[in-house]
Amino acid sequence: MFGVHSETGRLRRVLLKPPAAAFVSAERIEREWRALGYPAPPSLGRAVVEHARFASILEGAGAEIILLSDAAGTGLDSLYARDSSIASARGLILANMGKAARSGEPQAIGAAARALGIEIRGAITGDGRAEGGDVLWLDARTLVVGRGYRTNDEGIRQLRALLGGDVEELIVVPLPHWHGPGECLHLMSLISPVDRDLAVVYSPLLSVPFREELCARGIELVEVPESELMSQGTNVLALGPRHCVMLEGNPLTHAGLERAGCRVEVFAGYDICDKGGGGPTCLARPLVRDPP
Repeated sequence: MFGVHSETGRLRRVLLKPPAAAFVSAERIEREWRALGYPAPPSLGRAVVEHARFASILEGAGAEIILLSDAAGTGLDSLYARDSSIASARGLILANMGKAARSGEPQAIGAAARALGIEIRGAITGDGRAEGGDVLWLDARTLVVGRGYRTNDEGIRQLRALLGGDVEELIVVPLPHWHGPGECLHLMSLISPVDRDLAVVYSPLLSVPFREELCARGIELVEVPESELMSQGTNVLALGPRHCVMLEGNPLTHAGLERAGCRVEVFAGYDICDKGGGGPTCLARPLVRDPP
């Protein structure tokens, strides 16, 4: 039913929110896209086609897909189903969003999870801020959290307390200012594990201690060139060990993954990824994975 302390084990069960539920209508898109910082309004029709292709890749890899519905307090950004929760083997931890416009999403995903019989382990509350895009499992006992504009020290403290003895080591990675608080720069904007010993990274924005830690653990790094950073080259969703899905239009990163022995599947994401600044990992909230 539930259990994931991995980013790379074979994907078995996953939550997605389709564009019909997140975007809803051309009227909602027109009402929201500027305030959310999108460079242009997404097309609902094209988004539906792109998302269906993405979902078909996940289903083809053997994943059961659970579709989220529209809910009060959510908007266009709720398409990115990962961010409003953090997965652990004993239930979801509801996030507390660093982006104010997304503040209603944790409550919505909590209600959906309860309806599905998924345990809610707890929630980040008060002054704590944490988003799922800043949190990844490096292995079953090691959690990595990006400290930036979307996740703060109090959110990390609460997360550590909620996970308790399920985590042996929690690595905090300072994130760069880069383009400022308005930019969606999550930890997973800079790194995507694709096997227990392989990750896609953009090293120029990684902290030196964290990059050294990855190398010390024997993790091979597929380096994303600067030319493919903004086209989501770092945002790669593992469907299983060395089996992954990424956005088309990143040929150098694609080739680097294949050289590392990966099977790579691609999809077009102009309206579901480029416009909102989120890639394949952002679109999916994994619930169940096999041990990697």
